[in-house]
Amino acid sequence: MKSIFFSQSIISGANAMSAMNTKASLSALAFLVALAFALPQSKPVWASEGHGHGAAESAAETADAHDEDKALRLSQTQRELAGIRVETLSSSGFDLSAVATASLVVDRDRTITLAPQLEVRVLERHVVPGEEVKQGEPLLTLGGAAIAQAQADYINAATEWSRISRMGESAVSQSSRLQARVDYELKRAILESIKMTPKQIKALEAAPDSIGSFKLLAPINGRVQQDVASRGQVLAAGSPLMQLTDESYLWVEAELTPAQSRGLAMGSYARVSVSGRWLKAKVIGRSHELNPITRTEQVLLSMANPGHEVHAGEFAELLLPQNSRQGIVLPDAALSRSGDGDWQVFVEDADGFEALEVEIEARARGLNLVKGLEPGQRVVMSGAFFLASELAKSGFDIHNH
Repeated sequence: MKSIFFSQSIISGANAMSAMNTKASLSALAFLVALAFALPQSKPVWASEGHGHGAAESAAETADAHDEDKALRLSQTQRELAGIRVETLSSSGFDLSAVATASLVVDRDRTITLAPQLEVRVLERHVVPGEEVKQGEPLLTLGGAAIAQAQADYINAATEWSRISRMGESAVSQSSRLQARVDYELKRAILESIKMTPKQIKALEAAPDSIGSFKLLAPINGRVQQDVASRGQVLAAGSPLMQLTDESYLWVEAELTPAQSRGLAMGSYARVSVSGRWLKAKVIGRSHELNPITRTEQVLLSMANPGHEVHAGEFAELLLPQNSRQGIVLPDAALSRSGDGDWQVFVEDADGFEALEVEIEARARGLNLVKGLEPGQRVVMSGAFFLASELAKSGFDIHNH
């Protein structure tokens, strides 16, 4: 009886083990089937089967995406922090050995000397020398006996003209009307000559008790220079109080020999080196006469100065345009080395900044005559080192290796 029970137990255990093995096999098979469906399917493309067109389109899209990815994109804040400056290229004839000394002066078209045409007394100061001010900001509070008299005369003339202008033609003669109008305009012009604004003059009519002083306001955006006014100081009519200069543009003054100035056309461009920076300047004037002592001709150039990087009074070197050799001239700051050691520049387009290899044909005084660029391209003139570093960190190869 025991032996029968033992045999049945063995058979039952075997059946149980068989069932467990079957379940395990089924589970493994289900896992493999699920894994096969989860993995991506790849199907070979054969040109002989007529599927080459789709493959070419896919490759072209991949190449376009790669071209877009290789461009470096920077926000405006990043550009400012990195000092990125971009210029549009133009072909110029430069002889890198044709250099003349020059100096920077203020742009006299963007400079105002404040010199009231009456005796004034400085009551208050509102700025310090070298301060950047905006148009309409107060500079000084001026007063004095002459100022008070001019303001009083204007109020009387304005009141008289207002009375006569409201009268009919039969009530006042034409000569009296004209005399009142001329007197009013004269007194207004005197206030304008002491640098009162039209708004200040108009307000004076409504507040005659304010005569005796006014605030001298900045007529332009600029920097306070040649500030000689002191509190309590009385200055004669026409004495300069201070100068306001818009430094966004400067003039370059150079004394050239007849040989250097020969062929120098109005409106042509030249390169100016100031404190290691190469900037672009436009010829705006020539004296067309020689200094009897130095036998040189004065030439004026206008130069943009964004960020006020350079200042009036600095010495400069002027690279003169020549017709002997045409090409693209770039400063050293525009060039960097690619991963394989070739020279490269960064060109800005709609996608961002892209590296482009160039060849250097001639070098002198921090300038390079390069080959491989076309006029009209926008090239980074400063900040190229930062872009080259970013390009190296991204691991992009300019040769697409």
